[in-house]
This record gives sequence, C-alpha cells and structure tokens, in this order.
Amino acid sequence: MAVEKLQFQAETKRLLDLVVNSIYTNKEIFLRELISNASDALDKLRIESLTNKELADDAEPEIFIVPNALTRTVTISDNGIGMTRDEVIANIGTIAKSGTKDFLDKLREASNASAQELIGQFGVGFYSAFIVAEKVELITRKAGENSAVKWTSDGTGEYELEDCEKESHGTTIVLHLKNEFFGGEGEYNFTDVYELERLIKKYSDFVRYPIKMNFEIPGKDEKPPTIEIRTVNSMKPLWTRSKSEITREEYDEFFKQQLHEWEPPQEIFHVKAEGTVEYTALLCIPKRAAHNLYYSDYEPGLQLYSRHVFIMDKCKDFLPDWLRFMKGLVDSPDLPLNISREVLQQSIEVKVIGKALEKNILKQLGKLLKDERERYEIFWHEYGKSLKIGVYNSVFDQKAKDALKDLLLFQTSRDGKFSTLAEYVERMPESQKQIYVAAGSDAAAIEQLPQMELLRERGLEVIYLTDPVDEFTLEALHEYAEKHFQSITREDFELDDAESQKVKAEVEEIAKTQGDLLKDVKDAIGDAVAEVRLTSRLKSGAVCLATGANSPSLTMEKTFAAMNNPMFKATQILELNPNHAVFKKLEALHADKDSPEFKSLCNTLYSLALLIEGVLPKDPADLANKVTELLAK
Repeated sequence: MAVEKLQFQAETKRLLDLVVNSIYTNKEIFLRELISNASDALDKLRIESLTNKELADDAEPEIFIVPNALTRTVTISDNGIGMTRDEVIANIGTIAKSGTKDFLDKLREASNASAQELIGQFGVGFYSAFIVAEKVELITRKAGENSAVKWTSDGTGEYELEDCEKESHGTTIVLHLKNEFFGGEGEYNFTDVYELERLIKKYSDFVRYPIKMNFEIPGKDEKPPTIEIRTVNSMKPLWTRSKSEITREEYDEFFKQQLHEWEPPQEIFHVKAEGTVEYTALLCIPKRAAHNLYYSDYEPGLQLYSRHVFIMDKCKDFLPDWLRFMKGLVDSPDLPLNISREVLQQSIEVKVIGKALEKNILKQLGKLLKDERERYEIFWHEYGKSLKIGVYNSVFDQKAKDALKDLLLFQTSRDGKFSTLAEYVERMPESQKQIYVAAGSDAAAIEQLPQMELLRERGLEVIYLTDPVDEFTLEALHEYAEKHFQSITREDFELDDAESQKVKAEVEEIAKTQGDLLKDVKDAIGDAVAEVRLTSRLKSGAVCLATGANSPSLTMEKTFAAMNNPMFKATQILELNPNHAVFKKLEALHADKDSPEFKSLCNTLYSLALLIEGVLPKDPADLANKVTELLAK
C-alpha cells in the first residue's frame, strides 16, 4: 500500500506544543516514557501468550537502544506485542482524534482505571519523543501477524502511514534528534551511549526486562575495536523481594548505591501493603544526620516509583516535615500522577500511604526504645531534635503528639543519664506534683544554677533542657501523665513540702520590713528587671534571676537574640537571699541609698545573676572593674 497521509485535527499542534513545552519540564524524561511503553508491550505479549500459544516463541524479551552519531538518531526497539495498522491509528492517533479537553479527560480517567495504566500507554508518553526529536518514525508488527506498518511524523500538521517489512514482532521507534540534543551543541548529547546509560540507570534501572546497548571496546595491540552488548539495567528491584530473602549486607549495599549513603544506615524499614492502596516502601534512617538537616537548603523527600519506573527524586508528600531525615523510596501503581507523571497529585492515596508509613516508623522506634535502649540513644543523639520538632508541629494532630511524647529523651540530674518522661514520672516521689525542668546551654551550666542546690538537697530530679527547641516542645505538650512542667527558674516555682513552706513563711516576714530596700535596689538597676524580691529558693547562693510565669526563659531569649530576633524577651526578676552576708551588706549601705557604693553593689549583683544564667552583661569591663575594687578592699 502506498503512503497514506492523515491530517491532524486543528487542535493537535496546540496539544503537541503543550506536551513538548509545558507538560514535561525535564527534557530527558522522553527515554523513560519510551522504555515504559516498550516494557508494557512486553508485558502484554507475555500475558496474551499464556492463553494464545501461537504467540509464544523462544525469543528473549528485551529492549534494545541504539544511538547513532552519524545519522543523529536514537532507536528504541522491543520484541513485545506490537500493533496492527488500526491499533496504531487508535493508540498513537489518540492525540489526533481528541480535542484538548477530551484528551486531558481521557488521560485523567486512564490514570485511575486499572485497565488503562498511564505508564505504557501510547499517547502523551509517546509524544514526549518530540521533546528531543524533529521527526519520529515508528515501525511495528503485531505478534501473530505477517504485515508491519510504519508511522512517521514531524509533530506539526500530519502523519504518514505505510505498509513495510519487519522481521519480527514488536515495535521500533527512531528519533531524529534536534540539533540541541546532539553532539555537544546543547546541554545533552543523546547519541552518547554513556549518557543514555546514565539515564537508564536513573529512571529505568528496575524495569523487569533487559535494556541492552552496544558498547565499543577499544582494541589492544593495534587491533580494531569490538562491539560488546551489555544489559544496562539491574531489572530486579531489591524492594520487590521478600524481607526474609534479603541480607543486611544487601540492604546496606542498596542504600549505598541508590541513595549514596556511604555508611550503613541505623535502621531499615521495608514495608509492603496491599488492599485499598498497594505500595512498597524501602526506607532508612541514615547513620548520621546531614549537616544542614534543619536548614532551608536541605531537600527532604523520598524517591517515587510507579511499577518500578522512577518518577521523581524528592517527593515531600508522604512524610511530615519532622521525618525529613528519612531516606528511601515508595513504589506504588495506585498513585494519581499528573499527565506527564512528573508531579504527584494530592489525593487520598497519598495520605493513606503517608499515615501508614508514619505509624510504622513510630512503632519501630518505640520497639527500639523498649528493646535496644543503647541503639535508640545513638539514634536520639543524631535525630532527637526532629522528634521534638514533631511534637511542637503536631498541635492539631493529637495522635502523633501522643506517640511522639513517649519517644522523647532528656538528660536529667539523676546521674546525668537520659530518661523518658515516663521513667521520670515513675521515679517521682508521691509528694511531687509537677515535673521539674531547667533550661541552660548545657548540663554543667544548669548544675551551677543556685536554684539547683535546694533540689539536690531534697533529692529531687530535674530535667535538663539544653536544646533550644526543648522549651517549645514542652510548651506544646503542656503536661505529661497529668503532671504539668514546672521550670525551677520561673517566679511561680516553689516546693510544697513542710520545710520549704516554713522557710517561705520566714522570708515573707522579712520581706514585710524590706519593702523600701527592694524598691531602691530596683531603682538602682533600672528597667532591666521587672521586680526585685526576696526568695526562699536559695541556700548558699546570694542572688539569682527568675522569669515571669508567662515569660520566655532567658535561654529562649538568648536563642532568638542569636538569630537577630528581638521578639522574645524574658521578664527578669532579681531574687535575693535574705540569709546571705551580701544581703546584710546591702542593708548596711542602704542607709545612704544614693551613694555610689550602694548602686554599685546593686548592679554588680544583677550582673553576677546574669553571668550565672550564661548571659553576658551589657558592660563586662565595668563589671570587671567593680569586682576588682571589691577584691582590693
């Protein structure tokens, strides 16, 4: 039969422009699409040959790719089911027979219909060839048929059909490359066998059929080069195998090759699910946290595959941000991708998979905490901040918050070891009604707080908040096991045992006679402090700083100041020990409240209180001079 020219509908050029210039943002995607089509054709032949023995043959199913620099072409061939003339018109002509709306509607329906998978459908995937090709030729022969047909188009106004000869069943696609995709004139050179090998390994490494190419092997001793046929893809995704068949060494090697993790991961999560949504996930917790894990330039996300075909590298839709440290992949045939399969659309399936993965990770971490505490503490050292951020960010997700709060670890004053909140509560004496906490730059700094002396004497355990996010986390929790968190440096902190109440009453009596002194100390210091008062919380210490009951702590103020954010300011309250010799000195100097000595002592005490909290006074040199003068007396 002679060449038959068929006209595209008037809208087809517009559709092709959409496919080439808008739908696909990544130029190299065309190879993934055409390989997926070839894999689908091989699948169809395998399935049909089970019931039609005439279609069965001894040929090994394969996909063959041949770049040719001389002809500026790339040829993709398969020995799959092939197509008849009518099927070529019906399948590849889909874009020619549909208006824009009808065409997109058809693709949208196909993405959700089990009988018409997007991957492997000729249509928009096939037309991605025109991203890189100025002309496309397709030669195909249906399995079980003797005749073949050739389809040719430059993607403009028409396409040609003609009968031709083809030795075997299957489909061959020849791409005549545009100049920018050949020989170094642009970003890509798709006639370079090693460039194509890279793309195959990136996008199609786990296609179940061998993808083969010819590689030129240089000759030795002046012998001519030889051609070696190599299978480029691995074909067998590790995650499709049963967990019982996979060794730890194989998992480690997979993450090394797939995710470039040069150290074995801490934990591995291999999850397979069937039912409403089918998916397989292979995730890991890297041994070490990325240096920029908590910075904006870090890109979290999982690799996304659909039927073993790579879709995207950093899919953020599955896991919440507090699990940003997780690495791995999700492979599912049930996810609704957009028509180019480059972007994951928001859907109930995404949420179902995400929630299931989050639940699985939480469950495995809980088991690790319970059964292998040492390993869990190694994990916590690297990623504990993420879990604490998760509590803070789960304000409207009570289930996630409840699960996370039992995974938190904090260093405490009990031997300096790490403890869960449940373990702390279990150790609390029956008379203790609150969970005592203290914020500081590190454990040593908290240990030196003058308020700690009294708690040590009473044998009361304090949780150390040494991470800037700790206070936000506990603020989000508000309480644990119906016990509120109480900072020992807040103004409303007090011990309610009999001895403490007795000392408090004694101090209150002293305070009744010291109103003028406390007011004048406040006036000498100025607005830096909101109040000056006597305290019953100090033993040997002379002075300390407390913060208002609804105020951020001084540690939190320092954190925000370091970020040049003055929004958080602590309400400072200077507390004096009326039983200390320095207070007696204040009383003596107060007789002349306007004297330089009285004002100097007031400001020196305030500066010392700041230093105890790890805060540098505004004028360190002045403090040094005052201390030097005192030493000289």
